[in-house]
Amino acid sequence: MKRNAVWLLAALLLLASGCGGQREEGGAEEADIALNTLYAGMEELCGWEEGYMADVEGELLEGYYPGLSEIPAKQLIVKVPAMSSDVNEIVLMQGETEEDAESAVAILQARIDAQAEGGAWYPESLEAWKAAKVLREGTYVALIASGAHQETLEEQFRLPFQPKE
Repeated sequence: MKRNAVWLLAALLLLASGCGGQREEGGAEEADIALNTLYAGMEELCGWEEGYMADVEGELLEGYYPGLSEIPAKQLIVKVPAMSSDVNEIVLMQGETEEDAESAVAILQARIDAQAEGGAWYPESLEAWKAAKVLREGTYVALIASGAHQETLEEQFRLPFQPKE
């Protein structure tokens, strides 16, 4: 059932991104991915109820990811649980350029490192942060920290970037 949901969401992502519409960027083709649609698929796969995840903006964004708000972004989604001890932190970003994406990678990795080195406090949280990853596909970047759903969310992020057969 879960695998069928992944394929269904993949099809929806392709439709939402303009049925494979491609654009040239720095000599390489890159698909236009709607990050809000990608996040909605992640939320559904994990079974997160409405209101479970909250947006991170303003001072809180700067506190969690110093410098991220200064990077030019075409799209940016930052979500954390509103009230939970579970580790579920998701950042999805499309930078303006490859250099912007690389700058975001460094900032997001610093967040993971700080949490994994003791910022998360509890043993279960520390383990989840040690397994967290920053993923990059061209100008798209993701921080995925999810104790219960790490591999599923990583797979979901990579899915729209797979070669089309």
